[in-house]
Amino acid sequence: MSSLARPTHDRMIGGVCAALARRFGTSASTMRVIFLLSCLLPGPQFLLYIALWILLPSEGKTRAAAW
Repeated sequence: MSSLARPTHDRMIGGVCAALARRFGTSASTMRVIFLLSCLLPGPQFLLYIALWILLPSEGKTRAAAW
């Protein structure tokens, strides 16, 4: 599994679904469909998406370890 960072390519809005897909080894399209289907259920899906958009670093801005 790779680190959790929003990719600079293969993103549609914020890159959150693409980052999750890369992390769990699925395609970005599959993750987007799963997200859209989860929106049919009650819950804070959009708030979670926005929180991950803010909290996840962009792929080009991830800091390398100083050690």
